[in-house]
Amino acid sequence: MIAHHFTVDVEEYFQVAAFEGIVPRTAWPSFESRAERGVTELLELLQRHGARATFFVLGWLAERRPSLVRAIVAAGHELASHGWDHRRVTEQTPAAFRDSVRRAKRLLEDVAGVAVVGFRAPSFSIVPGREWALDLLIAEGHLYDSSLFPVRRRGYGYPGGRRDPHWVHRPAGRLLEFPPAVWRCGRVNIPAGGGAYFRMFPYGITRAAFRQCERRGAAGTFYVHPWELDPDQPRVAAPLATRIRHYTGLGIVGRRLERLLGEFRFTALRETLAGFAAAESPAC
Repeated sequence: MIAHHFTVDVEEYFQVAAFEGIVPRTAWPSFESRAERGVTELLELLQRHGARATFFVLGWLAERRPSLVRAIVAAGHELASHGWDHRRVTEQTPAAFRDSVRRAKRLLEDVAGVAVVGFRAPSFSIVPGREWALDLLIAEGHLYDSSLFPVRRRGYGYPGGRRDPHWVHRPAGRLLEFPPAVWRCGRVNIPAGGGAYFRMFPYGITRAAFRQCERRGAAGTFYVHPWELDPDQPRVAAPLATRIRHYTGLGIVGRRLERLLGEFRFTALRETLAGFAAAESPAC
């Protein structure tokens, strides 16, 4: 069986991009922290199915919940970076992005005592015209990225991007790219790798996306957030469309994840990274 990738974007329910205009970053410390609930449930779920995962953790959260970071590593999973404060790349200068990346990587490594070599931009916000972010990731010691979502969508997406893991060559060097999974329908890539799409679309679309990956002989990448397993999280007063997108399906995520992990094999991104590197090593 092909080992697909199970990934988790570790952030609080109030830190999502959809709430940016409603919950300012200055107010974050006043909100109840609930990330540990979802992470604990995910760790138990992954253990039951013998799966390993990559956890992209916000530096802001790791600084305040270091025990949570250590629990992820102690359970045998990979620790990676989600930046410092969930600020989208499209809202940052190159200098600000470098500072965020550097600060988060150092903090995570200090807390967990392991190397952090992977990154995922908040809201998949490395979009066309922001490829300079990849150069900065390479310069700061990252070996792979998982931010280029090969879909056309308002707010994010990398239309025309490749669907499978691949090397990206940049002036600063190269890194391995892990795009979130999509379901190819005709000429259109339908987002099917997790998040709201996993909660709101029929489960069969996600299954079809990973079956397509297997027919190509490629590993697909799935993602989820801890708050998606927390239907009792405090409600944020937001516009109707935002509430629908954020809260719909929270009660079914656990059951769907059980089904997904039962049908497919999953591992951490670093395992595929090691395989790509080994494939290029000269034979003894």
